[in-house]
Amino acid sequence: MSDSLIVSVIAAEGVTRIHDVVRKITRDFKSSGAVGAPVWLSPDRACDISVSFASPELAEILPRGFVHAGEGVDVNVLSPADRRKKLLVADMDSTIIGCECLDELADMAHLKPQIAAITERAMNGEISFEPALRERVGLLKGLALTALERTYKERVKLNPGAKALVATMKKHGARTCLVSGGFTYFTERVAKDAGFDDNQANTLLDDGNRLTGEVKEPILGREAKLAALKAEIEKLKIAATDSLAVGDGANDLAMIEYAGLGVAYHAKPIVADAADAAIVYGDLRALLYLQGYSDSEIVDMI
Repeated sequence: MSDSLIVSVIAAEGVTRIHDVVRKITRDFKSSGAVGAPVWLSPDRACDISVSFASPELAEILPRGFVHAGEGVDVNVLSPADRRKKLLVADMDSTIIGCECLDELADMAHLKPQIAAITERAMNGEISFEPALRERVGLLKGLALTALERTYKERVKLNPGAKALVATMKKHGARTCLVSGGFTYFTERVAKDAGFDDNQANTLLDDGNRLTGEVKEPILGREAKLAALKAEIEKLKIAATDSLAVGDGANDLAMIEYAGLGVAYHAKPIVADAADAAIVYGDLRALLYLQGYSDSEIVDMI
């Protein structure tokens, strides 16, 4: 009986030491099992190494999940089964886009340090998401609605690889959903920009001119994200193993732990520790390499 795993090695753009990492992995595990020849999914950027063990017990020396390889290179150990996912559920803030929209709105109200501190504690899992959201939105009472448009135009930018991730998975038959603890004003626009099939988020309440300091209940938080993932799985009639969930904060934990491939993307330590894979250095194209896509299969989006 044998067991096999895939060691996924992915470098940030411009990092050349990936070749040293690949050579070290190949050398280190030759004595414990059969190591396959490196398969380069992207020249100088992404490589798969298959490792087959004589017995399942030997596989324990190479634990699944994230392996720290040093600056600029992400190493993750994955099962080769069902690598390509049929469903993507992604967080928005600091995952698909490079900012926290609520913190940027707070900047418009000259309250960013105060509100960002609450955001940081919530994303680290130090305080519950729902009351933290109510508190932060309450501080924005009276903010003009024009601040939302200004924030979107000036601060909200897709992270590198976001369009390629969504377009490639859709091309290969996957459904893509943006599920955020943020706000529909932004998810509707970001989902359109990135090409997602659907989006869900919280709704900010206003009086027609200014924010009322309230958010529509119930709040979409940690458990609601998990419920959204489960609903999509049921709708598609697929197994949980066929899903990929990605996020960076504590409110993403439940869906990351439930998905077939849960990815912590530039995430808080509490999330990276719980995820199946962690991307610390790479961009969002790394989620495609984790699934075994090569550059020739990736849809390049400008």
